[in-house]
Amino acid sequence: MSDNILVCGSIAFDTIAVFEDHFNKHILADNMQSLSVSFFVPSLRKEYGGCAGNIAYNLRKLGGQPIPVGTVGNDAEDYLAYLKGMGINTSLIRVLPDAYTSQCFITTDLSNNQIASFHPGAMERSAENDLTGQEAAWAIVAPDSKEGMFAHAQRLHDQGIPFVFDLGQAMPLFDGDDLEKMLGMASILSANDYEASVVEQRLGKTMPEIAERLQAVVITRGALGANLYTGGKNLAVPAVAPGRVVDPTGCGDAHRAGLLYGLANGWELYDACCLANIMGSIKIASRGPQNHEPDIEQINNLLRFQYELKSRL
Repeated sequence: MSDNILVCGSIAFDTIAVFEDHFNKHILADNMQSLSVSFFVPSLRKEYGGCAGNIAYNLRKLGGQPIPVGTVGNDAEDYLAYLKGMGINTSLIRVLPDAYTSQCFITTDLSNNQIASFHPGAMERSAENDLTGQEAAWAIVAPDSKEGMFAHAQRLHDQGIPFVFDLGQAMPLFDGDDLEKMLGMASILSANDYEASVVEQRLGKTMPEIAERLQAVVITRGALGANLYTGGKNLAVPAVAPGRVVDPTGCGDAHRAGLLYGLANGWELYDACCLANIMGSIKIASRGPQNHEPDIEQINNLLRFQYELKSRL
């Protein structure tokens, strides 16, 4: 059986600027009808990002075999070289020569308020990227274009490859009927607590009821850890206290990577959720979604002493 993990989702650049003041001093509520502002941003950084890119990064750091399934533009040469340099299989990343890679432009002020603009670019054509014929132990359908998410889900379902449905930033795109259709194909639903409440509202069902039709539901709750709904039980998975809290960007993707690694390697669901919590705690201590360096010895120690599990990596 293949130990590959198909990681379907967005691949993007995040350009992050810091405005060394406060937006509310320069955006006046009584002048909003003719808004025209300019911010001087002496600090600027460009990060590799996107859900598929972030999850693949974390999986590879764990020793997994991720295959990202995404669509990029003619400006992604450095990102592709970076992924290949990590030993990540990029054969299912489709390059569109007439488009730009998805890009998020974020300006943050000194109060951590953000003004962001998102250009979907090549992501809008992700449904054209056909993964049919690929072998994998597990997969994930992470935020992407809505058409792409459904296309990937259907192809995975048709091939009998179990997958995690990660609603994430795509939540506004899915109404109740869309969620019913997607959950009819998925094996596991993963969401944060806010997303979970929206899913419950749109489906008119509680999370235990939703979990009855799936292998599991995993709900992340930040500093409160996570909840695993499986087999008619609601299991609390305690949080791992991070060394420091620096940047939550990409924490959800790191969590999903830990879950997928455990699933692909035959771990019990609870154990996989423990690894997922550990990965999220490691990520939050580093700025940017792909700049942390998980330490295998540290992870094994946390599995043993935090969760009383044997070393698994």
